[in-house]
Amino acid sequence: MAESIAPPTVSPVGVTVTPLPLRAVLPWAVFVGTLMLVLLYFVGAEQGATSVFSGEGVHEWVHDGRHLLGFPCH
Repeated sequence: MAESIAPPTVSPVGVTVTPLPLRAVLPWAVFVGTLMLVLLYFVGAEQGATSVFSGEGVHEWVHDGRHLLGFPCH
């Protein structure tokens, strides 16, 4: 496991706080970022010419979220 650059610190309540190394956080940050982009695509653009799935199924599932986020769909 990679060592952190910063030494552990003690908080005012006496709990030792050890910083996470970037190598441990980076894969999760990439995964969450990719997931958010896919969700944004399905809510904001999954209809019409750029449609991945045919029909109106995805549109109906994300219809209310689309209006909540301000995406036009009518």
